[in-house]
Amino acid sequence: MEALTILEKEKNISKDTLLEAIENSLLTACKNHFGKADNIKVTIDPETCEFHVYAEKTVVQEVTDPLTEISFAEAMMIGGGHGLGDVIHEEIQSKDFGRIATQNAKNVILQKIREEERKVIFDQYYGMSKDIVTGIVQRYIGNNVSIDLGKVDAVLSENEMIPGETFEPTERIKVYVIDVKSTSKGPKVLVSRTHPELVKRLFEAEVAEVRDGIVEIKSIAREAGSRTKMAVWSNDPDVDPVGACVGMNGARVNAIVEELNGEKIDIINWNENPAMLIENALSPAKVISVIADAEENKAKVVVPDYQLSLAIGKEGQNARLAARLTGFKIDIKSETQAREAGDFMDYEEDYEDEELNDIDLEDMNEEYHPTDASDDDGFINIPEIEDEDGENE
Repeated sequence: MEALTILEKEKNISKDTLLEAIENSLLTACKNHFGKADNIKVTIDPETCEFHVYAEKTVVQEVTDPLTEISFAEAMMIGGGHGLGDVIHEEIQSKDFGRIATQNAKNVILQKIREEERKVIFDQYYGMSKDIVTGIVQRYIGNNVSIDLGKVDAVLSENEMIPGETFEPTERIKVYVIDVKSTSKGPKVLVSRTHPELVKRLFEAEVAEVRDGIVEIKSIAREAGSRTKMAVWSNDPDVDPVGACVGMNGARVNAIVEELNGEKIDIINWNENPAMLIENALSPAKVISVIADAEENKAKVVVPDYQLSLAIGKEGQNARLAARLTGFKIDIKSETQAREAGDFMDYEEDYEDEELNDIDLEDMNEEYHPTDASDDDGFINIPEIEDEDGENE
């Protein structure tokens, strides 16, 4: 009883499961000792752990199978007034089992304990799937890193490591649990440092507004070790989503940047209007106009000539991350290139005689000029245009 209590506390295996394992082990021992155990019954008192093993035998005149039958004379010696055809329970002394039968019974118990231990650990870490955990670096296995997660070890493969990142033994790091698989050797935990969800979980841990659902992370695009773009939205008009994620003097975002070894993080405002979202996603580049086709998920963007390289980014990174973030295929052209291709609309010529303060986005085929100030009613304000006398129209 004491041993079962200790096992239950140490390995988190229920006492009922262990008692069932002991019952099965006694049946196994009987099968090894007698050759079969079809008529063997085991009773265990869960309160005291007192157990009894019985063989059910039928009373017969002449015994042909000693394992399942008992003679009438023997039955009379046991007492109880049994008659022919009655079934009696003859107790078996487990201490009479041979060494091999005892060893097999022991192995059944140990095997059950190992299985239950693996099951408990699997259930524990399966609950951590799609979340971040803190582990301790143990050693390098080739180019992979073995990480101690407590009751189980995980392997951080080279493909899931941030490029250029190195670790020292006993160093504590945060990893994202991609999946937990059950194997014959125990649970196998797959972890990552490059997954975009790692950034999202870090913000949930660091930013109370994100954790409480006031600020939503709508989309994330990441190139691990270099740059991450994240679009955020606030469900509370009094809470600035970007400001909440950045924190006082950048304290919140800097803590995450430090955890990711200096990876740059761009936080932008989410917008239901794809044109505005694309303009935000191309930050820090300034944009002249955006024409977004929501049906084909394509967008044409015009930027000032001197902003073209900034909008595209080093090796196309800024444009690539913006495309992943928004889900649009983005075609970026400079103002000069757009005019030459006829893709750029000169608003000073085409809309000079219109009521410039009331142009609906839908009427303009979702073309958007981010240099203008957007009103809450869905209309945009075109900048004032000077007439020939130099006065504002």
